Formats: sequence, C-alpha cells, structure tokens
Amino acid sequence: MSRSIPHLKSQFLQRLSEIVGEPGLVSDAQQKDDHDTDWLKKWHGRSCAVVRPESTEQVAQVMRLCHETRIPVVTQGGNTGMSGGATPDDSGAQLILSTSRLRRIREVDPLNNTITAEAGVLLAHVQEAAQEVNRYFPLSLGSEGSCTIGGNLATNAGGVAVLRYGNTRDLALGLEVVLPDGRIWNGLRALRKDNTGYALRDLFIGSEGTLGVVTAAVLKLFPRPVARVAAWVGCDSMENLLALLALSRDTCGDRLVAFEMLTQASVDLIMQHITDARQPLASAHKFHALVELADTRESGLAEMLEGTLERAMAAGYVEDAVVGLNIAQRQAFWKIREGISQAQVRAGKAIKHDIALPISKLPRFVADADAAVKKVKPDACIINFGHMGDGNLHFNVLMPLDTPAAEMSQAVRLLNRVVHDLVHEANGSISAEHGVGQLRRDELRNYKSSVELDLMMQLKQSMDPNQIMNPGKLL
Repeated sequence: MSRSIPHLKSQFLQRLSEIVGEPGLVSDAQQKDDHDTDWLKKWHGRSCAVVRPESTEQVAQVMRLCHETRIPVVTQGGNTGMSGGATPDDSGAQLILSTSRLRRIREVDPLNNTITAEAGVLLAHVQEAAQEVNRYFPLSLGSEGSCTIGGNLATNAGGVAVLRYGNTRDLALGLEVVLPDGRIWNGLRALRKDNTGYALRDLFIGSEGTLGVVTAAVLKLFPRPVARVAAWVGCDSMENLLALLALSRDTCGDRLVAFEMLTQASVDLIMQHITDARQPLASAHKFHALVELADTRESGLAEMLEGTLERAMAAGYVEDAVVGLNIAQRQAFWKIREGISQAQVRAGKAIKHDIALPISKLPRFVADADAAVKKVKPDACIINFGHMGDGNLHFNVLMPLDTPAAEMSQAVRLLNRVVHDLVHEANGSISAEHGVGQLRRDELRNYKSSVELDLMMQLKQSMDPNQIMNPGKLL
C-alpha cells in the first residue's frame, strides 16, 4: 500500500499535465508554498498540487478527473481572502485549482452596460476596461489590484460603494460555472429580466467554492461619474451620525456613494502609525464620517454637499466638518480611512469582527458591545470602523503585540462569543463581506437556524455528492 499511494499520485499528476500542459502545473516549491498559505500568513496548508487551467473546457476536464478520483478541490483566485476560504488543509490530499490563467475579458457592451470577464481577471482590470468605454464598474476594494472577479463572486465581496451600488451579487447578471462532476453551466445571460425559474446564479455567488467553479461572469456597468466631492465630519454620538446619514440620503439621493465611519480611537491609531496622515479636523470627536458624493454632471455637487452639512449643523447633528473639493483633499481623506488595516497590524493583534446589522440598531449595538467587551477586558482597545451606510461594521478589539498565543486564543474565543451574541440578538450577521471560510465555520451553527443549515446541507449534497468542493469551508 505504501508504494501504491505515490504511484496513484503520479498517475493523477500525469493526467493533470495532459489536460493543462506544463505551464498549467505549478512545480516550483516556493510558488506552490505561496498558494498553500493565505496572504495574511494565518492559514497554512499542504496541497497535492496546484493546477492552472487556461480555459473553461480545461477546468471541466480537471473537475471530471477529480470527480472520478474523489480528489478534493480548493478553488483559488487572487488568494486575498480574509477568512481562510481558499487555503487547503495540511493533509496533502487537496488540489488547488487556480483561476489565474482565466484572464480574458470576453466582451464589453457599453450599450447594454455589461462586461463579460473570466474568473481570473483582476478587479482593477475590469475597472480599467469599463473606463476605456466611458463606463464605470463600482466594486472597490483595498485589494483591487490583486483580487480576482472569481474570488469577488465566491465571497460576495462588499467594499466602500455598497451603499450606492450593492455587493458583488447585485453587480452580476449571469455566470458560467463548472460543476463538481465537470459539466458546464452556461448562464452568461446579459439580462436584467429573466423570469424563467430558480435563480441558479445566486446559488454560486457567496458559496465560497463549495458548489462549483465560477469561470466567467456578466457584470453590470454604469455611467461614469465625472464629478466627486467628499467631506470629513465630526459628531458627538452615533445617533447624530445616523441622522446625518438619513439627511444625506434625503438630500443627495443616489449621488451619495460612500458613508464611512471611524471612532476617535480608530483615527488616533491611524495618526500614530500611518506616515503622512493628517487630522482633517482641529479637535477630537467621538465619531467621524467620510462622506462622498459622485455624479455624472460636472456642476452643483459641492454646493449640494455643503448645503447638506449646513442643515446638519443647524440641526445639531454635526460638530465640525471640512469639505474636500479637489482630488488631493479627497485622497487625503481616503488615506486616513484606508490606513486603518495597516495601523492595526503595526499596533497590535486584532480580534476582528466583520458584522452587519440593520442601520437603525447600530447605536444600541455599539453601546452594548463596548460595555460588554470592557466588562470582559477592561483595558481593551476597541477599534470600531466600517461602512456605516450599509450597516457593516468592523468591530475589532486590539490586543498588545506581545500577547502570548495561549492568551490570545482564549481572548478570541471569549470576545467572539460576546460580540456575536449581541449581533445575533440584533438580527444581524457575523460575516458581512469577508465570507465564512475556516474562520467562522464552527461559529455558524450557533447563529444559523437548524432549518437554514439543513437547507444548505441539502443543496451541498445534491450538487456535490462526493463532497470534493472546498471541504472544511463554510459548512
């Protein structure tokens, strides 16, 4: 038996090589290790091989082989996920299927406002292709230069423009998917109305590679904004921040594209650890907001935002504000907001909570969660920021860099339960935009009903009876 296992592996690799050719198999040890480890260096696995098909038909042939041999498959895009969903286990039995060579943009249709892109196309390249035809693809993430469309779809990625344009699910019209048995479902329909049965597309978006391999997608495009204006705002309470959000929506309508929130503790952390970041306001405030408007018309946007802020100040919602009228000023605001992740890494070890709640329940949740965390960890540094306009907070607890591993592990378990129980009580979600992966898999059973879990398991069993698609993730 000990001699037959290497022989079977050799046969499997030979058949893979026949399908994808020499460029389609990763043989270099360092390159393979890069695939076996997530970019956070938090999850480490050991795959049996890394295969890189360059066409949908090659993906289908690989999946037919894996279905036949019962080899588990972990689909991987840009490997930029936050929840370990694209990392194999350490058994050496799982195959990584990288979509990095599926990088063609098949069609751009500015009249229909659609773009058809393969799964391995970088998000930034989709944005650029849209701009070339005077259109706009609004999905915007910090990793857009390295994350792929397939990964965005697999995790239903969010980002800073969800308030106006929605998650990745809302930006997809059709998909092409290779099923676990190697069959190809061609659902690449560039239609906004298609009332012909179950929305199969939505089964795969957010499924984290557990139901099939997304190989291409038809995505929505929008008119390209030609004017942008942003403001940095200080408020003394989250209730006032919500009042400003409501007023901004009423006054600005769809021109409101971003409403990002940071606590004073978050801003202080950024100022300490991010070079060239500057305080936008003269004094400290309990809560800060970055508000951005965009429009397809050149004029009137700044006046609209200034008028909204004047009304908010008159109503007592806003204590101070500064408007960024040019690109440099807006970029300075976004440098602060986007610096929070790097600042946390430099300052300590973050216990992260990517949560979503109904917007109206945010003030009560924040007050209760602050108190509950302080009760457990009186000296905890709470770093609370996020996409307040769509109800997605990153409610993190920062531990010192020298916290021992055992203490850190205990704190993670304890604080996750404290925060997530409060999220559940508010009818929220414990994963808003990062996915479940390995990170939240075991916790999911505490917060999903037995009916939901049963339906998910039935779908999984029906579509992947051999259980070869991304085992150990999500479910």
